[in-house]
Amino acid sequence: MPLFVVRHGHDPANCPAADPGAGAELLNHLGARRDGLRVHGEAVVRGQHAMVAIVEATDEDRLQEFLAPFAAAGDVEVLAASTCAGVIVRGGCVAPRVRVNGAGPLIEPEQACQDAIDAGLVLHRAHPLNCQTELGGLIGGVVMPNARFYVRNHFHIPRLDASAWRLVVRGHIRRPLSLTLSELRSMRSHTVVATLECAGNGRTRFLPLTAGEQWRLGAVSTAEWTGVPLAEVLERCRPRTSAREVVFRGGDSGHVPGRREQIRYERSLSLEDAVDSDALLAYAMNGEPLPAHHGHPLRLIVPGWFAMASVKWLADIELIDREFEGHFQTETYVYEYPDGAREPVSRQNVRSVITEPTAGERRGRGPLTIRGVAWSGEAPIRKVEVSAGGGPWIEASLIGEPTRHGWRWWEVLTRIDHVGAVTLRVRATDDAGRTQPENARWNRMGYGNDAIHEIVVHLR
Repeated sequence: MPLFVVRHGHDPANCPAADPGAGAELLNHLGARRDGLRVHGEAVVRGQHAMVAIVEATDEDRLQEFLAPFAAAGDVEVLAASTCAGVIVRGGCVAPRVRVNGAGPLIEPEQACQDAIDAGLVLHRAHPLNCQTELGGLIGGVVMPNARFYVRNHFHIPRLDASAWRLVVRGHIRRPLSLTLSELRSMRSHTVVATLECAGNGRTRFLPLTAGEQWRLGAVSTAEWTGVPLAEVLERCRPRTSAREVVFRGGDSGHVPGRREQIRYERSLSLEDAVDSDALLAYAMNGEPLPAHHGHPLRLIVPGWFAMASVKWLADIELIDREFEGHFQTETYVYEYPDGAREPVSRQNVRSVITEPTAGERRGRGPLTIRGVAWSGEAPIRKVEVSAGGGPWIEASLIGEPTRHGWRWWEVLTRIDHVGAVTLRVRATDDAGRTQPENARWNRMGYGNDAIHEIVVHLR
């Protein structure tokens, strides 16, 4: 419903609040529930005979009807309004509402932005919505609650009707498929705990800085995903011997630099990777239907790969006989090194971060517990080591059971008796023998920053 700011003023000699009965009637009027109208807040300016209210109403006529008692007591001014999230989404206080032609039904960008803020996510971009979890907010159980899971979008968030939605499987196959959500849910299901991480996570720690969304270290989260193994759907469609790659297309679309026409978000896997990667066609997240922000009604989950491979709002799977060259396959999500070498972004690097204490935090000297989380796309975490104040590496205790594709919590108890600034560092090693390096290999688009994480805390 449209939002309005209401200003009311009255003559001091006729203040309705001076009459207890009249004042009570106004309070009852403000608090009564009404269809098509909602009062978000009201306040009287101290020392003045003036009131300001924020009201949501179906239309201004409905609002004026509601304001009749205030109009009888004085003056009323009604101003069309928007939320702060709304004007940031539009890119200015007087900019027009965001409109997209031909993109189908969309989640209202203003509401999506406000939902993320209300959930405590840290906003990077209001539209398309991109937000991360603060490192301190990663503290918790094995999985991240859906509302707190980081969000990465390239385009508008589509609003898809699950009852009308179909997953089309076509191309170099012997048996084309068109599957409803009910049909997918009736197939053999599988659940996997998997950590998704944006390939640009930690981009701000590259020097010199690179272009792209300026993620700190919170563009990573873990969830329990439930759905149908991709390998089972591919087996049903019976790929032809000519099939080389599997292309996954999402229901989101928009414009990218250098192209006049709209494009869809699409990525591919080799047929071998598609079959052997434990990829999942997920319709549930942490035991609930996929939220709109995370790909409702179906998304691809490719465990161990950076999250650009886990296509959201999945609607189309095509098997092709050549190497796929889509924008998000060959123009972005590619490591481009200063020596001119290029290679595709694929599996997650081995990573660990300190979640407690937080950077810049002040603590008392003495015993200090350091906690965090580690993950890898190649293999389970073997060990995590922490260094405090330039001291030797101390092996941390790993918490919980290891999982093939999920993160692992760790902690270490140490003691620091001096005061002042202290640098804490952490590095992880996985079962494949990979260890975090001192410095990540710089690349033009700022992907895969796996450098040792360090923070400074202040002891007193």
